[in-house]
Amino acid sequence: MQRELAVRAIEGDREAFTKLVDGSIDRLYAAATLILRDGDRAQDAVQEALISAWRDVRSLRDPDAWEAWLHRLMVWSCYRVARKERRRNVVELQLLPDLRSGDAHDPSASVVERDRLARRLGDLPIDQRAVIVLHFYLDRPATEVAEILGIPVGTAKSRLQRGLVALRVAMDGEPEAAIRRVREDVA
Repeated sequence: MQRELAVRAIEGDREAFTKLVDGSIDRLYAAATLILRDGDRAQDAVQEALISAWRDVRSLRDPDAWEAWLHRLMVWSCYRVARKERRRNVVELQLLPDLRSGDAHDPSASVVERDRLARRLGDLPIDQRAVIVLHFYLDRPATEVAEILGIPVGTAKSRLQRGLVALRVAMDGEPEAAIRRVREDVA
């Protein structure tokens, strides 16, 4: 079905293009938000990517590559938006688990962990962040990540590795990690 819609979109069918975009927009926005760490800038990047997609859809040679092509446009748009607004003030609210409750299964713990991961992901350089988001969030293999970003596979793998190492180091060095380890030892 997607291939058929992509063929029609390449031929200039606006309805087919709209259907393809409708099936991808939520994931594009979520990935852009993870890469840029800002919902407003993510919307700008996705909008820019979709405009580029409509303008250049006839250049798509392989209709089966629609999603990879669209993700590539989104990542490039994220890079452009990030370059335009390198200095932007961000106010962060750091969540901590409720230490007063003796419950080792504190429901706020998963929220805290997601918050910590999102903060640390945002500290990575955008090229490492993009590789991690494409690989883990969009579930793309390293070869496809490299293709989407227009980089060699080895570069994609090394960015992924460096990013994961940096995340582990940053997260293990936080006070929340020590609290979690104590709770795990007690449980």
